[in-house]
Amino acid sequence: MASGGQQFPPQKQQTQPGKEHLMEPTPQAHSHEYKPANKLHGKVALVTGGDSGIGRAVCHCFAQEGATVAFTYVKSHEDKDANDTLQMLREVKRGTNAKDPIAIPGDLGFEDNCRKVVEEVANAYGRIDILVNNAAEQYVQTCITDITEEQLERVFRTNIFSYFLVTKFAVKHMKEGASIINTTSINAYKGNAKLLDYTATKGAIVAFTRGLALQLVDKGIRVNGVAPGPVWTPLIPASMPEEMVANFGKEVPMGRAAQPTEIAPCYVFLASFDSSYITGQVLHPNGGVVVNG
Repeated sequence: MASGGQQFPPQKQQTQPGKEHLMEPTPQAHSHEYKPANKLHGKVALVTGGDSGIGRAVCHCFAQEGATVAFTYVKSHEDKDANDTLQMLREVKRGTNAKDPIAIPGDLGFEDNCRKVVEEVANAYGRIDILVNNAAEQYVQTCITDITEEQLERVFRTNIFSYFLVTKFAVKHMKEGASIINTTSINAYKGNAKLLDYTATKGAIVAFTRGLALQLVDKGIRVNGVAPGPVWTPLIPASMPEEMVANFGKEVPMGRAAQPTEIAPCYVFLASFDSSYITGQVLHPNGGVVVNG
């Protein structure tokens, strides 16, 4: 998986959120090369958008490390992916002291839904030790004049409103030593002409991460981010034309897109004691692109 030579079959899904079980090839959510070390034993984690893509891989790694995992998904659109992820987590849980994983449906672009999700996790497990804000959507548009107010609001609600709102309720159930991890993007640093509104939200996530880290540092809660480069997730065929999908990831120095399992260990690091002196920072698993900031 080092570099180069990758090409995806042209494919297109007509609606968002995308569906992992329809993708060819299926994204890799776990790797036999990953060696768990019980880094998150006894922790409770909430991962938004955890049914597929990076979120699914993060859930799997967290479970391997001993965490109890809850994740969100979009009801009626992502039911199969959510059930597949639940089954994956249950298989990992066997023989550990972690509690049963749960999947919670909800559109996180709205405050009341975010409150209900957090309350369900807190009621089930008593607390939240790790929050991963990861839900996202995007739409390819070549000109700012083509971006409608409706699309702009929808993208901001999913990509940044949800981060604010889930965190707003989650911090009430977090104690010293807890960790918040926000998924941003390489696009926040290098820009993307065809994903202008999405790129703007990812820049907002970087600023949100830095500001929140300063706000919560006295409480002993660390806040960091991950800014992936191209990753083979359902968002890609659900938002890009077939020719873009076929060449996805070739622009980075490594010449290929990442698999979700290659990104997930960043979240394990930021969630665990290994990163105890790190807050307000962003990791950059992006295939070799050098970015500033």
